Amino acid sequence: MSLIPSFFGNGRRSNVFDPFSLDVWDQFQGFPFPTTVANLPSSAGEITAVANARIDWKETPEAHLFKVDVPGLKKEEVKVEVEDGSILQISGERNKEKEEKNEKWHRVERSFGKFIRRFRLPENAKLEEVKAAMENGVLTVTVPKEEVKKPEVKAIDISG
Repeated sequence: MSLIPSFFGNGRRSNVFDPFSLDVWDQFQGFPFPTTVANLPSSAGEITAVANARIDWKETPEAHLFKVDVPGLKKEEVKVEVEDGSILQISGERNKEKEEKNEKWHRVERSFGKFIRRFRLPENAKLEEVKAAMENGVLTVTVPKEEVKKPEVKAIDISG
């Protein structure tokens, strides 16, 4: 939960001061000219608010835990990847329901489209042991941490 109002990209970035968040904010989004953000994939214009795929990132002594709300999506519709040795990428897509000729929609509030969230993982992450599980519309990604070995302290006797 952020105490800062969502002035930055329609709530896509939950904390503008989080150094690990790689969500991209395009200050020119919605203007009638091409985007100015250089790193966006060509399909970025299609990325919408399914997306607002809300993510909680919690660190425990043993691991980093990411919990992602993806209600209505199957595990086959969500992808979890580790890029460049330190970037966790979670993406997916919810397709729009097909409209039948004999049906009349009264309200459409559920979002659809693609989403992508990227996080730079700390150096102590064990990337080869990342696990993901989906249950009741919540994707849980577990990134184990390496044990931090405390330096051995040796007491020195003082003579004299």
